[in-house]
Amino acid sequence: MFRKLLLATGIAAALLAPVAASAQDVKTRIIRFGYGLSESSNQGRAVKYFAEELSKRSGGKLKVKGFGDASLGSDIQMQNALIGGAQEMMVGSTATLVGIVKDFGVYDLPFLFNNEKEADAVLDGPFGEKLLKSLNDKGLVGLVYWENGFRNLTNSKRPITKLEDMGGIKLRVMQNPVYIDMFNRFGANAVPLAFSELFTAMETGTVDGQENPVTTIQSSKFYEVQKYLTISRHVYSPWIMLASKRWYDGLSADEKKILNEAAVASRDFERKDSREASAQSIAYLKEKGMQINELSPAELERMREMVKPAFDKYAADGGADVLKDLQGAIAASRK
Repeated sequence: MFRKLLLATGIAAALLAPVAASAQDVKTRIIRFGYGLSESSNQGRAVKYFAEELSKRSGGKLKVKGFGDASLGSDIQMQNALIGGAQEMMVGSTATLVGIVKDFGVYDLPFLFNNEKEADAVLDGPFGEKLLKSLNDKGLVGLVYWENGFRNLTNSKRPITKLEDMGGIKLRVMQNPVYIDMFNRFGANAVPLAFSELFTAMETGTVDGQENPVTTIQSSKFYEVQKYLTISRHVYSPWIMLASKRWYDGLSADEKKILNEAAVASRDFERKDSREASAQSIAYLKEKGMQINELSPAELERMREMVKPAFDKYAADGGADVLKDLQGAIAASRK
C-alpha cells in the first residue's frame, strides 16, 4: 500500500510539473543587450550563452537581442540608456561606473589580485555583492561580474621591458582617474578615450598604445595596428552585467528569478571560456607578428612601489573604508 501511495504521488507530481512550469508569470519580452566587443569575442560568446539560457529557462518567452561592437554606444552611453529605461541590459567595465558609484574605482587600483581565484572569491563574496547593491538607487541593477581579465600593454613604438620604456608613449586609458594617474606615474602620456574610438585612434597615430586583456587585443584586431605586447598583468579588470532598474522592477518575481539564474550561469561560462581563450590568444597574437615579452619580477616590483601613492590618494579622496574592506576580503581569500 505504501509503495502504491508513493507511485501515485510520483505520477501526480510528474503530471503537475508541466502545469507549474507553464503557470509561471512570464511574459514574452525582447531584451536589448549591448556590449562593446565583437560577436566572436569571449564577451560575445557569453552574451549568446546568456541568451540561450534565458530562452531555455523561460520557455522561449524571454528573448535577448545582442548588440555588439559598441553599436548601442560606449559603456557610459549604455549605462545612461539603462538608467533612462531606453535599453534593458548591457555588460561593460566596472571602471566606467565610477561616475555613478565612486566605490567601483577600487577595482582599478593596480596589483590587487595575485590570480583569478582570489578575484572570484572577492567579487562573488560579500564585498562584491555590496558594491552590486549600491547601484540600486542609481537606476541600475548589478547582476553578476564577468571576467575581462588581467590587463596588459601594447604599443606601436618599442618593446616595454622596463619602466623607462613607457616614457612619452601616448597610451589610451579608460576615462577613469585611477588609470590616468597610474600611467602618468609610469611616465606615459595617459589619454582617456572611449573604447569605441580606440582602434581608429591607434590607426591614425592619435595614440601609440593601449592596455587591455589579451582576449580583447585579439578580438578587436589590435595586432593590425600594434607591434609590441608586454605582459604586465597590472590590473585585474572585471566586467559587470547590468540591467535597467526601471525595466527590472517591472518584471514578475518569476521573471526576475529566471533572469538572475541565467546571469549566474553566464558568469560561470564566461570565466571558464575567457581563461581558456587567454592562453590561445597569446599564441595567436604571436602568429600575427606581435613581439611579446613579459616584465621581470624586479620591474613589476618597481611598478608596485611607484603606484603605492595611488592607494593613499584613493583613501584620502574618500575611499578609505571601501579600500580597507577590499583588502580584508583579499586577505581572507588567501587563507
